Amino acid sequence: MPNNEEKTNMSQEEVLHQFVNRIFSNDQFREKIMMPNVMGRPVVKSVEEKTLDAITESCAFKCILSGVMGFALGGAIGLFTSSVNPQIKPPGQQETVKEIIREMKTSSLGYAKNFALLGAVFSGIECIVETYRGQSDWKNGTYAGGITGGLIGFRAGAKAGLLGALGFATFSTAIDYYMRNSS
Repeated sequence: MPNNEEKTNMSQEEVLHQFVNRIFSNDQFREKIMMPNVMGRPVVKSVEEKTLDAITESCAFKCILSGVMGFALGGAIGLFTSSVNPQIKPPGQQETVKEIIREMKTSSLGYAKNFALLGAVFSGIECIVETYRGQSDWKNGTYAGGITGGLIGFRAGAKAGLLGALGFATFSTAIDYYMRNSS
């Protein structure tokens, strides 16, 4: 009888030893991992893919990307508005091509800077709110819109800050509702 207990204890120690070795070893033991089958064959991500995912999901990356995209969109809108609404010269004076290009550049750059600032601030604040709350729902956009609108409007005074916060929060909520519920 004691011989049987000794064998059982040895096997438990061996199992424990193997388990600890698998956890703390540098070898990647993947043959028994259960992966959900959602869209085709399950794939275990490599370290590089996990690093890239971590970078692209960081608040700093989202903020910078939104700023760059806002700059591009603002530049395009500024170019369009300057071509639709040109500065009118007094009669007898003609605009030169150089003046028209300078005006388009000034308008495009102004719009680009404003859109970049708006996109970067909103995206950064939304990411921070989402990280703090730990949830991804419509409230994050509403809070971020209120804070962003308040910050931008506050440059013109307290009343403008309050109206900017309400307006931008309402707009953000409406856009978020549309994006989540449209199919």
